[in-house]
Formats: sequence, C-alpha cells, structure tokens
Amino acid sequence: MLVLLFGLLLTALTLSTFGASAAHADEINTDQYDYVLSGNVQFGGEPIEDVLISVEGGGYEAEVVTDADGRWRIGVPDNEETYTVILDEDTLPDGVIVEEGNSETEAEFGLTDSRSVNFFLGEGERVTVSFFDQFLNRFVNGLNFGLLLALAAIGLSLIFGTTGLSNFAHAEMITFGALATFTLSVAFSLPIWLAILIAIVLSGVLGFTLDAAIWKPLRKKGVGLIPLMIVSIGLSLAMRYTYQYFYGGSTSQLPGSGLADINFGPIALSPIDMASMGISIVVLLAVSFFLLRTRIGKATRAVSDNPSLASASGIDVDGVIRIVWILGGSLAGLSGVLWAYFRPGVSWDMGFQILLLVFAAVTLGGLGTAFGALIGSIIVGLFVELSTLWLPSDLKYVGALVVLILVLLLRPQGIMGRKERIG
Repeated sequence: MLVLLFGLLLTALTLSTFGASAAHADEINTDQYDYVLSGNVQFGGEPIEDVLISVEGGGYEAEVVTDADGRWRIGVPDNEETYTVILDEDTLPDGVIVEEGNSETEAEFGLTDSRSVNFFLGEGERVTVSFFDQFLNRFVNGLNFGLLLALAAIGLSLIFGTTGLSNFAHAEMITFGALATFTLSVAFSLPIWLAILIAIVLSGVLGFTLDAAIWKPLRKKGVGLIPLMIVSIGLSLAMRYTYQYFYGGSTSQLPGSGLADINFGPIALSPIDMASMGISIVVLLAVSFFLLRTRIGKATRAVSDNPSLASASGIDVDGVIRIVWILGGSLAGLSGVLWAYFRPGVSWDMGFQILLLVFAAVTLGGLGTAFGALIGSIIVGLFVELSTLWLPSDLKYVGALVVLILVLLLRPQGIMGRKERIG
C-alpha cells in the first residue's frame, strides 16, 4: 500500500514538473523565456478554441491550445533559431480545414523578441487539384503580384534614372503606404477607400520631403553615388525600426481582408484580388500616358536618358527630380497597400520583405527604364508564384533571383536596357 501511494505521489510530482510544455493553456513558458511566438487561429473571422499548436526548433519542443479568442503564446529559449509552428488539423472542428493544406510554417525572430504566426482557415473538403488548374491559378496570382511589384519598381527605376541613386529606403516608402492606411482606417475610423487615397497623397509628400531634406542637399554638395547609397541604407534602417517602435512587431489586418474567393473555373480570386489587379492596370496605364504624352513626362525621360543634355536643353532638372520623387513615393505607397492585402497583413518590415524582388525587377528590365521595370516585375511575379509548383514555397524568392542572374549573364543591360559604350 505504501509503495502504491509513493508511486502515485511520484507520478503527480512528475506531471507537475514536466507538464509545462503540454497543451493545457493558451500560454506556455512565456514567464520562463524572453522570446515569444504567438498568434491566433480564425475561421471566417471568428476565433477557434482548443486547437493544438506545437513549436519545434533547436532541440526545443512545446505545445499549447488556443483560448476562447483563438489566441496562443509559447515562450522559446533562443531568438536566433528557426522554429517550426505546426497546427494539428485533427483538433479542428468538422468542416474546417487549413487553406491549401498548409498546416505548418517557419518562424524567425530577426532582431525582435516576439514573432506572430496566424492561421486563417477555410471551410470544405480536401480535394486533389490538377496540375493545369494549379498552373492557371498560380499564373493569375503571379500576374497580380507582378503588377503590384511594378508600381514600386517603376518609382524606384525613375529615381535611379534621374538621380543615379539606388534607394534602399524605397522599402520603407512601401511600408509607409500600408501603415498610413492602417492608421487612418483603424485608429481614425475613416472609410478604407478614403484612407487609401490619403495614404497615397501622404506617401507622395514623404517622397518630396526626403528629397528636399536629404537627397537634394547631398546632390548639391556633389556627394558620390556610393556614399548616397550608404546613406539610403542607413535611412532605411532608421525608418524601419521607427516603424517597429510605434507599431510593434505584430502583423495587423486592413479592413476587408479575408473576403471569400470567387471561383472562375479553376481560378479563385477574392474581390480584393480583382480590385488590386484593376487598380494596378489603371495606374500603370496612367503612368504610361504621363511618360509618353505629357511635357513633364517627356522631360522626365529626357533627364533619365541624359541629365546633362537635358539641362543644356533648358529642362529644369531639379524640378523633374522633385516630381519623380513625389510620383515614386505615391506609387510605392499604393504598392504597399496592395502588398498588405496580398500577403495579407501590415507589419513594420513588409516593404523590406520584397525589396530584393523590386531591385531584381528593375535590374531585369533594364536600369533606369520605367517600361523595363514593368516587364521585369511581371516576369519576377510570375516566376515567384509558378515556381511553387516545383520548388518549396520557402525557395520561391531565391528562384526569382537565380533567374535574374541567368538573364544578366546573357544580357547584362537587362531586357530593355541599352549597352553602354566604353571608351
């Protein structure tokens, strides 16, 4: 009898000691470790309770279940490890599935102490989709992604063409548009369409301000292009971590995110996707008209082609550069809004996540050429989405950069760039 009681007592002590990593609450080990993975599980905008979430990485394992609000938090010992966050589909209610069967994702902290991983679930049964149907769906998604990349890439390309500056802070101009829209629509409760319009205007003001306060004075002092590029990297870091200070490291959703898809045969598009593609096409056509048919647009192309000759021809080069910064800032802000809906979500480093792709599109199309940036963006967007038919989704951005390298080996000036004469 004493032996039996001792065994029961030992079992109870063992469970109380080692049960911290078991799924008994919505929060595990957050008081033990300084770094926290968190998120929520939703179905149709409604939270789901009692869903099992597990975290693995660096020899560490822990699991937790979601609370009544669908939220969960797990403390982890190291922010330099890559953790795998897994949703147990067997714990989901009947009829609820993980979209595209994606029940696990990789999470990295970077320089933050917290990382958010969300699961937005759908309803239905798991079905097998043919390769052709997948190709069509990914093709349309790639076109949508390429169009929003083009908005950012054209602004970056025009800035490079008129000033020679490789502006790494362009990523934060993209982020600014999304954060401004989020602030105006959520904090100030403005209608989303009005918030977007104001955010685009503010993004143009940001471009003008950066040029007037930083880039124009540096140009007047004759600062070289490499020092200017270094300044843009420093400005990018300063703006990015300013965003993080005020908005935190979590991801927030813009109003209207998560609308149900509309099926056009094998192609599934949400109303937001269709609006995004329509807006992108209209804006790109407007930019094309501006560059080809207006005096200022022709002057912009002249300055991009040869600033010295344009100045000798009586064109106000500084005035053109000022307009280019306003236009580039506005286009970057709009692309940030569309990127926030495409991801989906608004975060402090969202522009930095696609910066290399924007540079790849500009370089692929031909440095300094707006229409080259458009073509390069479409190619990059299509390749990024279509490559997931063969490559793991984690490698899709890498594949786009490999294509860039291969194209430049064959045509160093890019698709629409011109060979430069040496000597």
